[in-house]
Amino acid sequence: MPPSDLISLSALEMARLVRTKAVSPLELVEAHLARIAEVNPRLNAFAHLDAEGARAQARVAETAVIRNDSSQPLLGVPLTIKSSIDVAGLRCECGSRLRQGYVAPSDAPLVARLRAAGAVILGVTNVPELLMAYETDNLLYGRTNNPWDVTRTAGGSSGGEAAAIAARCSAAGIGSDGGGSVRVPAHFCGLCGLKPTPGRIPVTGHFPAAAGPSVLTAVVGPLARRVADLQALFEATAGHDYYDSASAPVGVRRVRPEDRLGIRIGFFEDDGIVPVTPETRAAVRTAAEALSRQGFTVRPFRPTGLEEAHALWLTLFCETGALLVESMIGDRLRDLHPLSLELLSAGPEAHRAPFEKLLQAWVKRDLMRNDLLRQMEDWPVLLCPVSAVPAFRHGERSWQIGGRTVKYPEAFHYCQMFNVLGNPAVVVPVGRSPEGMPIGVQVVARPWQDEVALAVAEQLETVVGPAALPD
Repeated sequence: MPPSDLISLSALEMARLVRTKAVSPLELVEAHLARIAEVNPRLNAFAHLDAEGARAQARVAETAVIRNDSSQPLLGVPLTIKSSIDVAGLRCECGSRLRQGYVAPSDAPLVARLRAAGAVILGVTNVPELLMAYETDNLLYGRTNNPWDVTRTAGGSSGGEAAAIAARCSAAGIGSDGGGSVRVPAHFCGLCGLKPTPGRIPVTGHFPAAAGPSVLTAVVGPLARRVADLQALFEATAGHDYYDSASAPVGVRRVRPEDRLGIRIGFFEDDGIVPVTPETRAAVRTAAEALSRQGFTVRPFRPTGLEEAHALWLTLFCETGALLVESMIGDRLRDLHPLSLELLSAGPEAHRAPFEKLLQAWVKRDLMRNDLLRQMEDWPVLLCPVSAVPAFRHGERSWQIGGRTVKYPEAFHYCQMFNVLGNPAVVVPVGRSPEGMPIGVQVVARPWQDEVALAVAEQLETVVGPAALPD
């Protein structure tokens, strides 16, 4: 099989070819390394490429193939990891001069689990400084470009990860998501992405650590070109970890095909708070119609009571997170990227949430969550936009939609609300903008029902088809 065809396959198809000895793990790695050499100079997706380490891992995988070991579901599959997650021997600098030169001494639990499943880790991918932006740029490695259009961003904060997977430099990988950082890059780059329920996949070994209010909002999750690959990576990495304070001993529970059509689905084209582009509305309608044709009960339904979700996210995630960042910075402001300085100075009360405000936000969040879960008893799955806009041009900070100015980061309210409320959500590519940029749709389920979101997303994918790939 030509290398160009090989790297375009799904992760599970690559694993099948390895198991059947139709292709070797080393062939897979070399095909991906050749692709990286070809396209990474214009994308700048990687922070640390470990070519020799990947070849060594591939040779180990080949010994498992020779033994006919079929116990590893991702045997020989080349993956990448966001450079905020520990991968032993690779840089985990989180895009910041404040951590320049830091090399992870050991694997994060999720990375160890991927290796146990047979995966080959190619390297770690670029991020915005300290994961603070919806676009990927930093003073250590520079800007990551979208493989569909290099004048546009791949998103953030898992932008390098999304760019690498969409460009076929990697079969799939892992990002993190505190306000859309898996789902926005997936949407911008035409990928599938899962933001799991907090506690399903351990965040141990991620920087910054999930602690305090961020335990409610911040997760790690997979990105891939197919929903079935998301499911495979979810199953490989999910499970209890004592060092993750949100972790719970919840096993993976697949939804049987015969049970899927009984799931009732509500959809909304906008939330009545932040307007979206016409093409984004059309993508949600397309998804709703596609699932209806599959036999699902699908009706228009827009949850109420979410008006304060963006403000709560700003307090619980951004303001408290900024306090932690400021404690790291000290007198090293000169080492920060200009966008980081802009974001740190732009928040309400300079991101300093007093105790009373934080406590009120926490209580409001719990009441809002309870209200949404009551509404989702009738509509346990929701379809909605990922963001107000598709991938934007580098440096853009606002957009005119329906006669209104939508500002950054308000445009990503559709992701932020489900970080605040703890719902799992899967992004599936469905439409395109007039400029040809991908547009994804979110499939949202109730907390701990990640498998339901994945099952519905897979059904949607069967109708709309797998995502197209950029050149």
